[in-house]
Amino acid sequence: MTPLETVTRFLSLTHSSFVDGQPSTASRGDVIAVNDPASAQAISQVRLAEREEVDRIVESARAAFVAGTWSRARPADRERILLRFADLVEAHGEELAQLETLEQGKSIHIARAIEVGGAVEYMRYMAGWATKLEGQTLDVSIPVPTGARYNAYTRREAVGVVAGIVPWNFPLMIALWKIMPALACGCSIIIKPSEETPLTVLRVAELAIEAGVPPGVFNVLIGRGSVAGAALVAHPNVSKVSFTGSTAIGKQIGTAALQNMTRFSLELGGKNPMVLLQDADLEKAVAGTLMGGLLNQGQVCAAASRIYVPHALKADYVEALSAAVNGMKIGPGLDPTTQINPVVSRRHQGSVLQHLELARQQGATVTTGGNAPDLPGYYVQPTVLANVEHHMAAAREEIFGPVLSVIAYDSLDEAIHMVNDSQYGLTASLWTNDLTRAMDLIPRIEAGTVWVNSHVPVDPNLPFGGYKQSGIGREFGRGAVEAFTELKSVCIAY
Repeated sequence: MTPLETVTRFLSLTHSSFVDGQPSTASRGDVIAVNDPASAQAISQVRLAEREEVDRIVESARAAFVAGTWSRARPADRERILLRFADLVEAHGEELAQLETLEQGKSIHIARAIEVGGAVEYMRYMAGWATKLEGQTLDVSIPVPTGARYNAYTRREAVGVVAGIVPWNFPLMIALWKIMPALACGCSIIIKPSEETPLTVLRVAELAIEAGVPPGVFNVLIGRGSVAGAALVAHPNVSKVSFTGSTAIGKQIGTAALQNMTRFSLELGGKNPMVLLQDADLEKAVAGTLMGGLLNQGQVCAAASRIYVPHALKADYVEALSAAVNGMKIGPGLDPTTQINPVVSRRHQGSVLQHLELARQQGATVTTGGNAPDLPGYYVQPTVLANVEHHMAAAREEIFGPVLSVIAYDSLDEAIHMVNDSQYGLTASLWTNDLTRAMDLIPRIEAGTVWVNSHVPVDPNLPFGGYKQSGIGREFGRGAVEAFTELKSVCIAY
């Protein structure tokens, strides 16, 4: 398909950070290409911010917060503007979807339905929270002075300047997961996207200004994580960091934030299990594996990547899964007939292929896929690994690619032990028609989300986050909103 004229025009520009409601005028900083993963060709370019520009962006966000045009606006006014923002994102949905596919590589269907469609629903849900923040009235028993009476209550107040650090796998949607609750609470926010996928959030920033978000309230920082990202996290005027990405980087961010006692939440990696019980419907389980494991080429923190199957079902399941995977069409995301698209970069392609080579060396069997197809761009064939043992890297390390590892088990106790014997605990799923058995197993699984007979769908009202090294805090719902506030207690003697 041919990109829209507005997309082509946007790509033709050299982009920079977005501050005070407009593109930055800073002339220093390296200019790098943004590549199309389907062709490995440059499609646009961006200027990277240096440390001095981080100070300017934080100062802008802090000044906007202190001025109170947004932070002290009537909640109904913030809600109205945020709903208009959602309308504009929806109206420009095709433009944003095409930009997302071109810079990230994903299917245009996913970009339309999930990145834009799902994000718009989330935006409207979160806009409503602007008018629903609440505290409590409390009875207290303070004994002094004798005869004194007290009125006590709590209130939620915007935390201040928020740094939202966004990965490259869903750069539009995950950015909005941070932008919307922060703005609903009255915060100012600085989004730092990956330098590999900065385009859609820059376009969204323009739409936010058009909707009526005041300049300085929503900013975008374009730069390398080691330079601009590190300076942003360590800045003393940043009050909250919300990070989505790898566990290794999340640990560094948490450590840096603690130096200023900056609040932080981390949504990190996962090595997410699917467990098929003996009565599982194989046809539904195979379809669920394709959706849960290969969505966005497996570049999903919640993706199903290790599948536990009873020995008695293993042969039939592997045969059916391999046949389904082998039949998937590989090609560019803008081709609506394709089912598997490129991974995000040459570097990441190399990482996935190294994992596959290690799996072979450790004794796993490749039943389909396992290589890079003879295509331009950063492709990896969707791969099924059979005969995987629980100790192998393919069962324990996050590959973040189109790789499905099948592990056989003898008993459910053994399966649950293997499920929990992991540093990660983001998501899991059970596949069974036995509701009683499922309800017994759910409390035994160490994961932030457990699905039954599905894997990977999320909802704005359903908290999302992980146990163990899969993160701290939750996205979505009341908890996500409250994470962008401070809780103040008020006590009045009368």
